[in-house]
Amino acid sequence: MSTKGVWLIALLTLAASGSAIAVVHAKYLARTHFAQLQDLRARRDGLDVEWNQLRLEEAALSTHVRVERKARAELGMFSPRVSDLLLIEESGHGFP
Repeated sequence: MSTKGVWLIALLTLAASGSAIAVVHAKYLARTHFAQLQDLRARRDGLDVEWNQLRLEEAALSTHVRVERKARAELGMFSPRVSDLLLIEESGHGFP
């Protein structure tokens, strides 16, 4: 075998080895990124659950009955009496 043939075989062996190492590295990166993707999906699902719980809590805390009860108890608010009302009649020409 000639020197040229030996160099060609050495070059092809080196190229095949480099290609194999690149494939192994690419597989490693793919697995690493897939694991990160799974972690992010699990985190997203947890945040979705928390968001839905917060929406339910907001709906429960903002019912009209609860708001009215808190307004009366904590702020001393009340529905106006007839004597508290002031009626303003429109003049018919737009704004008075």
